[in-house]
Amino acid sequence: MPPSDAPGLDILQPPGWARPKGYSNGIAATGRQIFVGGQVGWDEQCEWKVFDLVGQTRQALLNVVAVLAAGGAKPEHIVRMTWYLRDKRAYVAAGREIGAVYREVIGRHFPAMTAVQVVDFIEDAALVEIEVTAVVPA
Repeated sequence: MPPSDAPGLDILQPPGWARPKGYSNGIAATGRQIFVGGQVGWDEQCEWKVFDLVGQTRQALLNVVAVLAAGGAKPEHIVRMTWYLRDKRAYVAAGREIGAVYREVIGRHFPAMTAVQVVDFIEDAALVEIEVTAVVPA
């Protein structure tokens, strides 16, 4: 298991598998677990300021980082991330821009990740919702 950038986390890469781009196949971690509920692209006052996918993705990631910080964690402690998207085609089309926003907010840390398209969100303006699990080493 190759080590990650964060102590207490190891990237799981089966021998002979192609290395994934932008995520990890798995991560082994020990420490205090933090679970961040789904974050959408509104600000800290639950007000919508951006209505495009890239802008909402940036804000949702900033919200994730704020919740992590409240628990004493940093982006490099994220071990699992799930993206819920209204439109997978819009996500694929904006891949470069979303990747740039991801690296700006999260850095070059790529946890185990899943992305799924959903029918709708509780918040009508939402285009993306992101939830994470983080592990802070002891």
